[in-house]
Amino acid sequence: MTLASLHELDFYAWTQQQAQLIKSGAWVDVDFENMLLEIESMGASERRELINRLAILLAHLLKWRYQPSFRGRSWQLTIKEQRRQLQRHLKDNPSLHARLDEFVADAYIDSVLLAAKETGFDESAFPVQCPYTQSNLLNPEYYPETQRDKG
Repeated sequence: MTLASLHELDFYAWTQQQAQLIKSGAWVDVDFENMLLEIESMGASERRELINRLAILLAHLLKWRYQPSFRGRSWQLTIKEQRRQLQRHLKDNPSLHARLDEFVADAYIDSVLLAAKETGFDESAFPVQCPYTQSNLLNPEYYPETQRDKG
């Protein structure tokens, strides 16, 4: 069985084999092509995780702002949870912070769709661009109605 086919047939076994090859210094046998693909994929996965958490947070902030009569403990706890997870993710991956504005802009598009789906509002009911700053998003005390979206 070749290294590449092991990568395709049993990913876990491939990772263990690659780790053993690296530990033993058998560099000539390491599957560098697939190793590079997996490392790049891991980085993309961290970026996607951040964008997904931002989208959920932003959608709940939009719902909080635009559906005040539905505000409740569940939304508040979701906002709190997403902020904690975002802080943790940024702490574990500090290089992502430098691109946070870009990720917020990307996540905002998804958040508008999510908020529209969950509120029944048309997408046009929400601002075209994200109304929240990084400071708003990461501030555990910030809720749109209390800060009037000024940060």
